Amino acid sequence: MAATPVDDNELSEILIEARGPRFVAPTQRDRIGRIWAPVFINGRGPFRLVLDTGASQSGVTAQVATALGVPLDAPAMMLRGVTGSAKVPAIRVHSLNVGELSIDGTVLPIVPDAMGGAEGILGTTGLGDKRISIDFRHDQISIVFSRGERIRAGFTRIPFRTWRGKLIAVNATVGNIPTIAIIDTGGQASIANLALRDALARHRSNLKGTPDQIIGATMDVQDGELIQTPAIAFGDIRIRDSGVTYADVYIFSHWDLLGEPAILIGMDALGLLDTLIIDYRTHELLVRTMNGG
Repeated sequence: MAATPVDDNELSEILIEARGPRFVAPTQRDRIGRIWAPVFINGRGPFRLVLDTGASQSGVTAQVATALGVPLDAPAMMLRGVTGSAKVPAIRVHSLNVGELSIDGTVLPIVPDAMGGAEGILGTTGLGDKRISIDFRHDQISIVFSRGERIRAGFTRIPFRTWRGKLIAVNATVGNIPTIAIIDTGGQASIANLALRDALARHRSNLKGTPDQIIGATMDVQDGELIQTPAIAFGDIRIRDSGVTYADVYIFSHWDLLGEPAILIGMDALGLLDTLIIDYRTHELLVRTMNGG
């Protein structure tokens, strides 16, 4: 029997610049950080999949499907990127495994291979009881069952809530503007909506930017404005970035995030951390900054 097509999988921005074979790399002056997970599919691999906390569904490139010898015979799936959506081919696989995450009998959409060397996306399906530890300093990632571990010395605890069932949302401020911040490990750059830009403009007369463009996973392009932005703060963490791109991109509309200030915090900011732990069971982030800064 043919499977029912799935039309509501949300795959967010996955343009990751990369050098070398490392799985976890920090953001530096000349490159954006990244988080790649070593994933086994049908017992083969590991394949390097971008950990994407903004995506519910995992996906792979056409090259991975070819390496697996799996035909593109599953019903087409909806690929939702930051700037648009498109139906794409899909494959059926028997298993997907990384760490203590094990998914049997799943369908994976085929994603464009414009990912700087990544071989697909690892979405949030199956992570509801898991704890992900990302150590940028030591190039390590682990995915294990959450067991209620105590907070380690040097870490800041930041509670989060889920937005639309899967997204990691934290209460933040940008400057002094209360903002919904979505933790988006699959996004290369941080993107904010126009509601946040307009709120900042009411407090800053010199808010000026330069034209910018955003290219999403579907290769749709949207115009934006790159603006020097105050510190992004959540919990005891302050992230100071040189600029944020502002635009009411497609995904803000899809996630109902147009009416109030909101920002997607991407790897340009997250990669500045020393260690990031995401505990989906306890709904908390544990964060350690570089050199305690």
